[in-house]
Amino acid sequence: VDKPPVRRVAIFGGTHGNELSGVFLVKHWQENGAEIQRTGMEVKPFLTNPRAVKKCTRYIDCDLNRVFDPDNLGRTVVEDIPYEVRRAQEINHIFGPKGSDDAYDLIFDLHNTTSNMGGTLILENSRDDFTIQMFHYIK
Repeated sequence: VDKPPVRRVAIFGGTHGNELSGVFLVKHWQENGAEIQRTGMEVKPFLTNPRAVKKCTRYIDCDLNRVFDPDNLGRTVVEDIPYEVRRAQEINHIFGPKGSDDAYDLIFDLHNTTSNMGGTLILENSRDDFTIQMFHYIK
């Protein structure tokens, strides 16, 4: 399959504000991003849930990972909209819109856990040959 090259990559940390590995890496790369930059590619480190990070809690109103669906992304912004829903809309605007030609080519969302499961990679789509090959390379 002939696919265009990956040109824009985002690295998310802090989707869950109490998972600090991604937070520390993203902050490090925001200050000194030379180690993640590659010729011909834009790599953007991004702190996804800064309010939860500041409170060192998983989320403020609801799990940010659970609100990137069409209903929440298309929701009207009103005063009492949950913080993470509004944040998902902002992230979708910056890195998307999700599924569009303008969307970033690849997003790594860094998480950590207290479970003894070693390094874990989770695919959004297991039918994408490029992503599968990349995961094999990383592993």
